[in-house]
Amino acid sequence: MKVSTVCFSIKFVLRIFGVWPNASCVVLRRLFWSVLLIVTQVFQYAYFVVHLRTDDLPDLMDSLSCALAYTLLLIKLIIFWVNERKFHEVLTMIASDWKECANYPFGMHVTTSTATMSYRVSNAIIGLHMVAVLTYSFGVLLSDVENAGFNASTVPARPLIIKMELPFDSNSSPVYELVMVVQFFQLMSNACAIDVLNALILTLILHVGGQIDILREWLTNIFPSGGMYGTSGITIKTIIGKHQKIIMFSESVESLYSYIALMQFVSNTLIICSIGFVIASSLGNPDVSTILVKTLLFYIVMNLEAFIFCFAGEYLSTKVSSLNIADAAYGSHWYDMRVNESRPITFLILRSQKRLTITIGKIMDLSLERFASIIKASASYVSMLLAMS
Repeated sequence: MKVSTVCFSIKFVLRIFGVWPNASCVVLRRLFWSVLLIVTQVFQYAYFVVHLRTDDLPDLMDSLSCALAYTLLLIKLIIFWVNERKFHEVLTMIASDWKECANYPFGMHVTTSTATMSYRVSNAIIGLHMVAVLTYSFGVLLSDVENAGFNASTVPARPLIIKMELPFDSNSSPVYELVMVVQFFQLMSNACAIDVLNALILTLILHVGGQIDILREWLTNIFPSGGMYGTSGITIKTIIGKHQKIIMFSESVESLYSYIALMQFVSNTLIICSIGFVIASSLGNPDVSTILVKTLLFYIVMNLEAFIFCFAGEYLSTKVSSLNIADAAYGSHWYDMRVNESRPITFLILRSQKRLTITIGKIMDLSLERFASIIKASASYVSMLLAMS
């Protein structure tokens, strides 16, 4: 039987990166990943600066997209490390919801169904990104084979998976093979962290959606016709407490992901633009199949990443809006009860007028409309780059 909405794969990766509460050697884990990501970023942006004046614009856009993805990951980890107590509160509320729902068959059914859905979605997101890493690495190996006969002074004979300006010669064996192995495992681990943090927001939003469904069911059945309490064990105090926990949970998720969403909104626009330009400029070239193998799935994953955040905001504010709670409360037979029992329901209706949402840096709400604006902005930037090249 499931006992948590957060699946094992998310817990495992978050422990490795020092995000999960009460993990062992948290300081060492955070120090290791911080140093590793910062050093990698230095070499990545050094490559971009050194080759900035070259004519190979698609190559620059490819390196920039990967560097921005790493920068975004580092920012996400720092935000979660700083907000460790807030994340612990969120997990505590999830555990409390599971314990509470154990006494109500409908609540346990909804919570278990939500957990099953979150498990499947999370594992699908992680699996898709792992495949994207494999295809990206395979595309680099294909380009290495195709460029093997060229002069190293004009075309890099042995390209790296992650473009870096290393302080040593990485073309000679066995240095090249060692660097490739290290980069591959680093790319896999970073992709896991990116996917887990993306899947986590969906898991949290699905959980709060399930709790809203439970609250609506309680509101529907607590005031049946005849003036007697309906659902066994459910009281006005229980409903008010449940509603307050839903609000607190949503505010905690908003606090965790608001500024992450802001960085995501900016970086995804640039990353999607960069990869889209690489794909568009490769059409008609003899090595188009190699470039498509390397970047096409990566492009899809980056679009999916932006879609996940926008969908989470849309789902919270629309599909499981607090207005649904107000409708369920208003539709119950609260007017048949005594005044001192029905009065709290009127306050609940008033409190439910405020929407639950996730904002982009406290500026605007996350929604599918924002996702459309990301795609439009990326397409316009691609057109501009194609005109410049």
